[in-house]
Amino acid sequence: MKNKSFKYLLVFLAFLLSTTSLLASDIQSIGVPYVQNYPKSSYLSGNQNWSIAKDKNGLMYFGNAEGLLTYDGKYWQQYKMPNRQIVRAVATDANGMIYTGSFGEFGYWSYQNKHLTYTSLVNLIPKPNKITDEIWKIYVVGKKIIFQSFSTIYSYENKKISVIKAPSAFLFLHQVGSHLFAEVLGKGLFELQGKNLVPLVGSETLLKTGILSILPYKNNSFIIGTSKNGLFIYDGQTISPMVSAANSFLKTYQLNNGVKILNKYYAYGTILNGLIIIDEDGNVVQRINKSSGLQNNTILSLYADNEQNLWAGLDNGIDRIELNSPLYFYFDKAGQFGTVYSSLIVKNKIYLGTNQGLFASPWLPENGNLFNSFDFKLIPNSQGQVWELNEIDGQLICGHNDGTFNIVGDRMERISSISGGWTIKKLNSNPNFLIQGTYNGLVIFAKDAAGNWKFSHKILGFDAPSRYVEQDTKGDIWISHAYKGLYKLTLSADLKRATNIKYYDEKNGLPGNYNINIFNVENKIIFSSDSGFLVYDEISNRFTKYDVLNKNLGSFYSSNKIINAGLKKYWFINHGKMSLVNLSEPGKILIDSNRFSILDGRMVQYYENISQISSKIYLISVDDGFVIYNTTNAENKQEKLKLPSVLIRKIEDITDTYSTITENGSSGETIEIPFSRNNIRISFSLPYYRQSKIKFQYYLEGYSKQWSDWSSATQKDFTNLSRGTYTFKVRAKINEETISDTTVFEFTVLPPWYGSNWAIVFYALVGVVTLIAGKRIYEAKLNRDQQSISQKLQLEKEEFLKKEAEATEKQIIKIQTEKLQAELAGKNRELANSAMSLVYKNELLQKLSEEMTKLKDENGKKLSEDQLRKIQKVIDDGMNDERDWNLFESSFNEAHESFFKKLKANHPDLVPNDLKLCAYLHMNMSSKEMASLLNISLRGVEIRRYRLRKKLEVPHDKNLTEFLMEL
Repeated sequence: MKNKSFKYLLVFLAFLLSTTSLLASDIQSIGVPYVQNYPKSSYLSGNQNWSIAKDKNGLMYFGNAEGLLTYDGKYWQQYKMPNRQIVRAVATDANGMIYTGSFGEFGYWSYQNKHLTYTSLVNLIPKPNKITDEIWKIYVVGKKIIFQSFSTIYSYENKKISVIKAPSAFLFLHQVGSHLFAEVLGKGLFELQGKNLVPLVGSETLLKTGILSILPYKNNSFIIGTSKNGLFIYDGQTISPMVSAANSFLKTYQLNNGVKILNKYYAYGTILNGLIIIDEDGNVVQRINKSSGLQNNTILSLYADNEQNLWAGLDNGIDRIELNSPLYFYFDKAGQFGTVYSSLIVKNKIYLGTNQGLFASPWLPENGNLFNSFDFKLIPNSQGQVWELNEIDGQLICGHNDGTFNIVGDRMERISSISGGWTIKKLNSNPNFLIQGTYNGLVIFAKDAAGNWKFSHKILGFDAPSRYVEQDTKGDIWISHAYKGLYKLTLSADLKRATNIKYYDEKNGLPGNYNINIFNVENKIIFSSDSGFLVYDEISNRFTKYDVLNKNLGSFYSSNKIINAGLKKYWFINHGKMSLVNLSEPGKILIDSNRFSILDGRMVQYYENISQISSKIYLISVDDGFVIYNTTNAENKQEKLKLPSVLIRKIEDITDTYSTITENGSSGETIEIPFSRNNIRISFSLPYYRQSKIKFQYYLEGYSKQWSDWSSATQKDFTNLSRGTYTFKVRAKINEETISDTTVFEFTVLPPWYGSNWAIVFYALVGVVTLIAGKRIYEAKLNRDQQSISQKLQLEKEEFLKKEAEATEKQIIKIQTEKLQAELAGKNRELANSAMSLVYKNELLQKLSEEMTKLKDENGKKLSEDQLRKIQKVIDDGMNDERDWNLFESSFNEAHESFFKKLKANHPDLVPNDLKLCAYLHMNMSSKEMASLLNISLRGVEIRRYRLRKKLEVPHDKNLTEFLMEL
C-alpha cells in the first residue's frame, strides 16, 4: 500500500513539474534559469548600467556610467559622451538610430564616415528653455522621440523639439503600448496626450508612493509597481492593491523597475535583493539574487528582448537571464553542503549525497507555491563521503564511506558496515538479491521478512576494489576499477563464493588496465576506454573496438561514463563534458551536446550522477549543487528558433599598424581600400545571446574557391589582396543544427596609382605615341637595314672578289714558287754537276801528277826534275784555277743567294778558303771531294773543318754541316 501511494505521489510530482513546461513560454519554479554574468572586467567600462535597449539588428546598447556601451554577442565597444557624462537613458528606433540622454544633454548616435558618431539635439530646444538636469527616460512613439527629465518632457519630431512642462516635478515617464504615463509629484498620475498632460481618475490614492513601474495587465488594465507600497492594479477608473505574495518582498527590498516577460510574467528589480518574477495571479515564480547567480543585488535597469532574454543592468555589472531555459540551477554559493556526488528525489524530498554527508530538503513547498527556495539540512549521523543514492523497491539505499544505509525520512538505518558502498543493483539472475561493489570486493543483500533490504554476506574469494559492477546474459559478474583493471567472476549457486575469477589486460586486447569501465547499453555489456568503446568476444577471449558506437559518437567515443536516460536514451560523459544520445532510431545515433556546454567541468569527474525524475525532466548533480533539465522546454525552444543574421562588425587595416576602416560593415556603405593597405581583418558576430555553441563559416568571392570549415573564430584576416571587388559571405550555426541566413559584405580594393583610370588613360596615350614613334623608328630602321644589307652585300662581294684575287695570286705565287723551286733544283743540279766536274777534273789532274812520276824516257830513265816540275806546275795551275772557283761561286750564289751574305754578315773574319769550305759543306760534299776541290789532303780538310767550327762558334753538340745547311 505504501509503494502504491508513493507511485501516485511520484506521478503527481511529475505532472506538476511538467505542467510548467508544456508551453515554451512557461518559467519553471525549481532552481533558477541560467544567468550569464558580464562583469566590468569583460566590458571594460563603468560599474553602473542605467538603461538597456536593443536595435533592429540585434545589437545591445547600455547606458553606462562612462558612456554608451554596445554589445553584439562577441565584442564590446564603449563610446564617450561629449563631456564624458553618465548615460542615464538609451532607446532605439526602427531606422537604427540610437538615442541617449545624460546630464544637460540628449541626442542620437548614427554611423557617419563609417564610425558611430554622436549628434546633439540640445541646440534645437526653443529659447528661453534650457536643459539643466538629467534625462532619465527615452521612448519612441511612432515618429516621435520623447526625452524626459525630472522637470521637463522634450518631444522630438521632424527635426524640431517641443517642450512640455508639468505643474511640479516629474518622477518617471512610463510607456505602456501607445500610452505614456508620468507621475507628477504631489499631483498623481498623468497621461501625456499630444502636448498635454491629462490627470488619471483615481490616481490620487498613489500619492507619495513613488511609481517606478507601469506594465500592461489583463483586461486592458495596468499593474503599477511602487517603491515602498508594492503592486497595484489600475483598471482605468480605480486603483486597488494587488494580492500577491511578492508584495512583502518588494516593499522590504524596494522595487526599482519592472518589465513584462513572455506575455504572462512580470519581472521586478529591487534595490536591495535582486529581482523577482511573478505570474499574472501574483504567484512568485522565481527569485534571483546574488546568492543564486547575479553579480549584484541592486537592479538599476531591466530589459526583455525578443529572444526570451531578461537583461539586468546592475549597480556593478550586467547580467543576462535565460527565460524559459531548459536548464535550471541550484548552486550552493554559501558552501552549505559541499561537492555533490549523487542526488535523488524520493517521497517529496530531494536528497543530495555530498562529500560532507547526506542532505535533504522538501521538494514541493507546503503552501503549494510553485516557487521553491530549498532548505537543505544534514541528516543526522550521515557525516562523511556519500557515494551513491539509489531507490530500489521503494527503499532509499545510501552507499556511504562508512557502510550502507537505508534512508527513512530524515533517519539513517545502517544495513551494512562494510566500507565504501560504490554501486548497488539487483541481480538479474535473482531479483530477490542485491549485489554491491565496495572498497574490498562484493556484497550481497537480501530482503527480510518485512520486505526490507538487509546485509546477507560478503562474496568470498574476491577482495579487489569494485567501482563498477555489471552482469552479462550468462550471469557472470564483470567488475572494474579505474586503477586495478577488469575482472569477470562466476559465482557459486548460493552466491557466497567466486568460483572462477578471470583478469583481463593488454593480452586480451585491452588498451591498458587503466580507466576501463563497464556499462549496460540496450542489454549489451560494453567497456569504455580512452581509445574508444570495446566489446568482449567469448569465443576468442578478446576485446575488440565497438565501431557501431565509436564511429558515430564524434568526440564522445572516449566517454568514461554512460548513464541510462530512459526510452533508449543515454547520457555519455567524456571527462567532464556531457551529451544526451538517442538510440531510438535503428541505425541512427542522435547526439545533443551543445546545450550542455555550460556544465562542462562542473560535474564531479568519475562520479557523475544524473537522475530521471520523469520522462521529460532530469536532475543533474554538479560539484556545487544540481541542475534541472527539462527536455520539453528544449524541444519547444528548438522548434521556434529563428537565428538573426550575422553582423559584419569592425573592418580593420592590419597592413603595418592597426586602424579601423569601419565600425559597421553591415551598414551597406561602399568600402574602398587603397591598394597599398590591402591587408584587412573582418570581424563578425551573431547577435544571439542565449547559451549556445556558435560556429561560423565564411567565403570571400574573388579570393577563395569554397566555403571555409565551420569554426568558432569571429575574425578573419585577408592579406595581399589584389585589386578588384570582393564579396564576403558569412553565416552562423548553433547547436550543429540551425543555420542562419547568409550575410553579404562587398568591398573594393582600389588599383595602385599606376593602375588607376587616369594612369590607364595616360598609358593609352603613351601607347599611341609609342606606336606612332615606333612605326617611324621601324621605317627608319628598315631603311637603315636595307642600306646596311646593300652595303653588306657589296662588302661581301668585294670580299669575295678580293679572296678570289688572293686565291689567284696565291696560285700564281705557288706556280712561281714551284717554278723557282724547279729552277733552284735545276741550278742545284748544275752546281752539283759543276762541282762534280771540278772534282773529276782535279782528281784527273792529280792522277796525271801521280802518273808523271812514273814516266821514263826511251832509255828507261825517269824524267828529269825540271821537266817534272814544269809539268807539275801546269797541273797545279789547272787545279788551282780561280776561274773554276769563280764559276762555282757564281752558280752557288744563284742557287743560294743569301748564303754568303748571311755568312759574311755574321762572321766577317772568314777568309776565301773558309768561304769555299762553307759552300762545300752546305752542299753536303764528302771530305774526299772537298780535299780534291781544295787540293789538300783529307787531314787538311779535317783541320780546316776544326778551325772553321771555332770561327763559326758552332756548339759542340751541333754538326757543322747541319749548321751551315740551316743558314
